[in-house]
Amino acid sequence: QVQLVESGGGLVQPGGSLRLSCAASRGIFSINTMAWYRQAPGKERELVAEITSDGSTNYGDSVKGRSSISRDNAKNTVFLQMDSLKPEDTAVYYCHVRARYSLTDYKFWGQGTQVAVSS
Repeated sequence: QVQLVESGGGLVQPGGSLRLSCAASRGIFSINTMAWYRQAPGKERELVAEITSDGSTNYGDSVKGRSSISRDNAKNTVFLQMDSLKPEDTAVYYCHVRARYSLTDYKFWGQGTQVAVSS
């Protein structure tokens, strides 16, 4: 199993910024793509941003231009910097990791961290 520990959620005012972190305890697995998803009440889970092991990134349309994903491969940690936050960014944010062991791919989810954007 890959254990994912998320941190950095909380209450932020509109227009503010937040930085989320997710540290992966990879064990025997090699970590490939690391990503952040979010799920707002009554809505489906959606991709926020993802980053491959070589640094290629992809962003969801709702956060493009306002977010930046990065990773520290030595520490198996992924970061999500979110700026110009809006009330509609309120959601539970989940860390997601694709890992590989013995030619088999696996997917792991973190427990989620709540982000609330409100004045």
